[in-house]
Amino acid sequence: MLSVARSRLACATQIAFFGLNAFGLLFGTIYNGRTPDMYENNLHHTLGWAITWVVLAQILIGLLRLCANDHKIEGSQGEERLAFMHIDTDDMSGYHQMHPESVASMHRYSHDSGHGTGSNTSRSPSPAGLLQEKDEETLGLEDQARDYDTYRESQRLLGSAKLSPLLSRVSQAMPNRLWNLMIWYYDMVDILILIIGFVAILTGLVTYGGVFRGKNIFNGLAHAVKGGIFFWYGLLTLSRWMGCFAEYGWAWNVRPPLGIVSARQLKVPSAEFVESFVIFLYGSTNVFLEHLAAWGEAWTAQDLEHVSISIMFFGGGLFGMLVESRKIRELLNASLSQWNANGDQYSLEERWAPPKTYSSSMNPFPALIILLLGLMMSSHHQHSMVSTMVHKQWGMLFVGFALARTVTYILAYLSPPSSYLPSRPPSEIIASFCLISGGLIFIASNKDTVAAMESHDLNAMFVFTVTMGWTAFLMAWEIIVLAIKGWAVGRRRPANNAIGRTLS
Repeated sequence: MLSVARSRLACATQIAFFGLNAFGLLFGTIYNGRTPDMYENNLHHTLGWAITWVVLAQILIGLLRLCANDHKIEGSQGEERLAFMHIDTDDMSGYHQMHPESVASMHRYSHDSGHGTGSNTSRSPSPAGLLQEKDEETLGLEDQARDYDTYRESQRLLGSAKLSPLLSRVSQAMPNRLWNLMIWYYDMVDILILIIGFVAILTGLVTYGGVFRGKNIFNGLAHAVKGGIFFWYGLLTLSRWMGCFAEYGWAWNVRPPLGIVSARQLKVPSAEFVESFVIFLYGSTNVFLEHLAAWGEAWTAQDLEHVSISIMFFGGGLFGMLVESRKIRELLNASLSQWNANGDQYSLEERWAPPKTYSSSMNPFPALIILLLGLMMSSHHQHSMVSTMVHKQWGMLFVGFALARTVTYILAYLSPPSSYLPSRPPSEIIASFCLISGGLIFIASNKDTVAAMESHDLNAMFVFTVTMGWTAFLMAWEIIVLAIKGWAVGRRRPANNAIGRTLS
């Protein structure tokens, strides 16, 4: 979260994490050297080393980014410098020694390129143009404040008077294309690190338990992948409730217009469209994967049940995407719109205004598909009573999600969102809890885990109670880390506000 928030503490935190991980690698290597390999050719060992090198590369890029000039880092906006800012003169002298090109442009506003464009032009700017210039000016000064803060943090973090200039020269010697590639890599690791870590934990549990051997790997993978999707779907649902993705209108809010958000952000489809697409993608691909564990053998009734579920996902996801399509809605309203095009005396009345419910998406079909899945799997025949009860647990939790999402849509229909801020319907907390816990129990319902439970005389309620506790903890932890991100973003606001006051 600190890295996503572009906090000055991100690099130090990453180094501390890598140091802790190094201790784990040391102890793990010692343990592996003194014990026999009980799970040969397991994925966890290879994945662990790969993740270590991936994170190490990100830390090195972060160090270079910490010392680099902002036009090398961001790739496009580097010539703007701060006009007014309360800073320490001794620190600033060191900053000028590292970045001498900033002195010449230090006393220009960010929208002045230094070639005479800062003077008044013959044409009076429009109010929209003034607002755009004000925004660009403020953004440029904020970038400069962040650049100077990053410089000071690099001095404190690196501690060496020679190391920081050395890293700065290395970064400035790199081509812009290489810099852009490195920054893209850094940002992609920020996005994927949680999923990569989740996979590492799952493979570690599989290796430790010695499960998913032989043909059972297909059953294990099916439960891990499908359950993992619902698990992350629950985390995403909770993040939407907390206000994430509000710029896309995903936080049960009104999507901000162009000017507040970028044109690229306006092109992002609704959350219900993404849900429908994932359902459609799962159904369209899983149709061909349901018989892998019994390849070449006769199809059973259970195989046909699984394929039927995939077909339901295929059709339901397609229907959900069609419902979310703006073009489809325009075609459905074509006959009514033609009446308005005739220009009669009623064309200007409020009856032709779009309903308030159009401000947000209310597509219950993804919830309906998950409801049906939960009902099917809660009564799905299994090879043992424990397996049947475990499947019933996560099936009923998915039913709970669908009912909670239905309550959300009822609330949104009765009182549509009218603000850019997240509305935070309380029913979404229940929905996210059901998805997270249901996804974890889904993962644990594979054949090998159930067999291990039966061999140790554990009943189905053991999995249920342990999962409930972990789900509550994970939801609390997600709120904490997102609050930390908000705190990291808020640390820059006092300086940015001081900059903004100099422009008024």
